[in-house]
Amino acid sequence: MHDHLDRRSFLLGSMASASLLATPDVWAGKRTRHLQKTIPSTLELINPIGMGTWITFNVGRDKHLLYERTKVLSTFFSLGGQLIDSSPMYGSSERVIGHALGHLTHAQNLFSATKTWSNSVTEGKRQFEDSQMLWERRQLDLVQVHNLVAWQDQLAMLSELKQQKLIRYVGVTTSHGRRHGELRKIIESQNIDFVQVTYNVLDREVETELLPLARDKGIAVIANRPFQGGRLFQRVSNKPLPRWSAELGCENWAQYFLRFIISHPAVTCAIPATSKTNHMQQNMQAALNMELPNEKQRKKMLNYLQGI
Repeated sequence: MHDHLDRRSFLLGSMASASLLATPDVWAGKRTRHLQKTIPSTLELINPIGMGTWITFNVGRDKHLLYERTKVLSTFFSLGGQLIDSSPMYGSSERVIGHALGHLTHAQNLFSATKTWSNSVTEGKRQFEDSQMLWERRQLDLVQVHNLVAWQDQLAMLSELKQQKLIRYVGVTTSHGRRHGELRKIIESQNIDFVQVTYNVLDREVETELLPLARDKGIAVIANRPFQGGRLFQRVSNKPLPRWSAELGCENWAQYFLRFIISHPAVTCAIPATSKTNHMQQNMQAALNMELPNEKQRKKMLNYLQGI
């Protein structure tokens, strides 16, 4: 979700700052060296750091902001990014994504992920058609039922579109820790490819049951709100990274938070949102090809944060 709270105070000295200010073209040469995780239903590989668009891409038709968001998206793709998550309820975000994609020549690896958000199947289909138009894609990679709204009817509709090869994957979403009981029943009973849940270093309720269940059922997991809407950066304001975090591939707090999330074996992708190219560089470097923290190291990461 949105990481609008200021991160500039959390950069680690001159060495980290220099690397974060490198142009996308510098890092583009390393884009084939990023980590990949597997989508269980097809074994397709995907970069575990995606991009959310809630708030950050809802900028209407402002020419300057459209240009800035296009730069953010260009940085995302230059650093190996694939999955972009949006929704009809995110204002102009889908339109802005389509605008940016139309100005980029290096978006071939796009993994388009959007949602339906309606009690009406007719409206759900219209939203899908709008998304096709706005993203300028006949086939969308993933369409999810937003916050389980009318999920029985909407999943049936999406499954039909999947059979027609207009959608590659279907899924459902929750956020803010809501409706976990209902989500568990869906995971157990429905033929879906993806679930989306809130998961970060402090919001870990899904670790107990939902993440293991999704893994057992062969369902990919997208983690939203990886920075708690920016509040995680407030928590560590003026606090140093532990020296040992560099051994885990963390040069800044954004990478600390993201690498904790994607190191969970059930998590396929995290979707931080940003409107800043330097923040995007931080985020995407969390997927550079370095071994992810193991269970013992994850506990160490948690213990350090709990002591702050």
